[in-house]
This record gives sequence, C-alpha cells and structure tokens, in this order.
Amino acid sequence: MNVRTRSSALLCTLGLVTSLALATASAEDADARQPVTKAAKISLTHVATARNPIAGAAGPGGAIWIAERAGTVRVLGPRGLGEPVLDISAETTTDGERGLLGIAFDPARTHLYISYTNLEGTSTIDEFAVRKGRIRPETRRTVLTQTQPYANHNGGDIKFGPDGYLYIAFGDGGAGGDPHGNGQNLDTLLGKLLRIDPRGGTPYAIPSDNPFVDDPNAKDEIWAYGLRNPWRFSFDARTGDLLIGDVGQNDWEEIDRAPARSKGGENYGWSQMEGTHPFRGGTEPANHVRPIHEYARTGLGCAVTGGFVYRGSAIPALRGQYVFSDYCDGTIRSLALRNGKVTGVNDLVVNGGEVISFVEGRAGELYVLALGGAITRIDAA
Repeated sequence: MNVRTRSSALLCTLGLVTSLALATASAEDADARQPVTKAAKISLTHVATARNPIAGAAGPGGAIWIAERAGTVRVLGPRGLGEPVLDISAETTTDGERGLLGIAFDPARTHLYISYTNLEGTSTIDEFAVRKGRIRPETRRTVLTQTQPYANHNGGDIKFGPDGYLYIAFGDGGAGGDPHGNGQNLDTLLGKLLRIDPRGGTPYAIPSDNPFVDDPNAKDEIWAYGLRNPWRFSFDARTGDLLIGDVGQNDWEEIDRAPARSKGGENYGWSQMEGTHPFRGGTEPANHVRPIHEYARTGLGCAVTGGFVYRGSAIPALRGQYVFSDYCDGTIRSLALRNGKVTGVNDLVVNGGEVISFVEGRAGELYVLALGGAITRIDAA
C-alpha cells in the first residue's frame, strides 16, 4: 500500500432511532405539503477526468474524494483531481466486478473507510485515521471481511447513516439466480445490508437494536435482507430515509426504501422475487417489502445505479426528488416522492454515460461518475 500525505495534490456489466423519528415525521409532513413537481431542467458540468471512477464521498473541508476502481483515491480540487492520496492497487484486482468499490467518511471526517476485494476476492472493509485532511497509513486496520464465492455481485457500497453507524451492502455472492439461496438466508452476510459500529469494539461492535441480535439463526450484523446486488444506496440528508438501488437478474431493476423510523429487518424479496414479480416460480414472502419503483429491461437499461435525494440549493425544482440512473442507459432520472411514495418519474433529458455512481457533496449538490472517466456535476440548465 502506498499513501501520499498531500491532499492537494465495473465494471463489465453490473448484473450486476424517538428524536430521530420525530424529526423524520416532521420532515416527511413538510414534504407532503409540497406539490408534485415537474421535471427539473438540469445540465452536466464536466469537472474532472479519472481512471475508472467508481465511488466518492465528501471528506474533510467538504472536498470530494474519488475512488478509482483499480485501487487509488484522489481528491477533487479547483484544478481537478490531485495525485493519489491512497494507493492499494497492489492489493486488489479488477477482474469480474472486483476492485476498490466504495469509500466513506465517518460523520466527524476523522476516519476513512474503504471497501474493496482483496487478491483472493474477499470483500474487505478497512479503516484509516485522518488528521488535518491527511490519511495516516500507520493506523490502518481491517474492520470486516466476507468471502465471496464468485467474482460478481460483490456489492461493496458503504455509508454512515444518520444514526452514526456504518452500513455495508453485499450482493448475493454472484453467479446467476442466487444458486446458494443467500438472499433469504439469514445465516450469511451475503445478499444483505449490514449495520455495525466500527469504533465500538474490536474489530467492531453490533448495535444492540439491530433487528436480529436475539435470533440464534441469524447474523447479528444484518439490517435488511433479500437483496441481489445493492450496488448503490443512500440516506436522505433531510429525512434520514434509506433508498437502495438493487440490480435485477434479467427483467426488472428496482429501487427499495425504508423510512428513517424503521427498526430494520426489511425483506426486499430476492431471490423469491425480482421487483414485484416472482422469480423463477418463487413465492412472495409474507414480509416482502415491495420496491417503490421498478423498471423493465425492455429498453436500453441493464443495471440500476442508485443515487441520492437531492437536497442542494442550485436546482430548486429538483429538491426532494431521488436522482438515479442506469449503467447501460446513462439517462439521469428522478423520482418525485411524497410520504415515501413515488408520485412521478422524470426523465431529466441528460445522459451521464456509463453511470456507475453518484456522489453527494457537503452542500447537497450531486456529482455523476461515469466508469469511462468523466466526473460531472449536476447543475441547473
């Protein structure tokens, strides 16, 4: 691993808490009073070019840190991307859907977490202390690992929730059709969204209110299950709601949601269901949480790329809408939401290329990452 201390300086096919509750309810009520908005007029402003940009996060001072799939992390400045501040390229590979797949900062921006597959293909979450905007390589430690049976459906996204805990998304393990039944199996971390406290224990602690901590047949880390390849997920910066873009098998792409007041345990259906549709004769689970939006692979789409609910100020007409795209189609779209339900689907009439990820800046503005290299910012047209 190489670390530079100056911050100035996938994929083939992606088949790829009471106060909090009260605050959330208030925010949702406020949103409910807003009229259904028409499609916002946006443009994409090119800000930098990277080598296969894969993920990003707002770091110290609000600077955007960009992860490149081959293993480097660079900081976006006024003159574009600086030299790598982290380089683990000797510790990962880019075969299949592997590589450096996600990065996140804790709420205080004093620790950086990276999500990658190591040379054996094992999903790995590592932590680094960050001081004065610089990574301290000597503080590196591994927080969590998960063996992956195949080179696809690794997931790999990581985010800190409004509760201060780290959420980790893992796909079902790969191949096709979930051959090991991991999506509905609570005795594996595969096909799940996890919730851990990385600073509360060695190597981490399990939050006491995780939904399966008292179930001897389930992994304590699990927050939600029934996911195929939750490539990108996010939390609404205003309400705390969770939204997940889960990549489908052959026919349906879906966006799932859980309100901020959720106590976890949601079953999003895979592999009994693909979206709202039984998968290969599957039976819909009684506790299935249906997606808030799905779309068929009858057009150019092949793999949903989940984004964020826009909470910036540059585009008032877009505020409160969930922005997302598709890796193959590239069109930037948005969902108008009211009380957690979709009231409209908007084509924003711009194309971001092979959209692999979105990044939310500290002020709520959104950036689009295209695997081919382009980093663009969503601006008003």
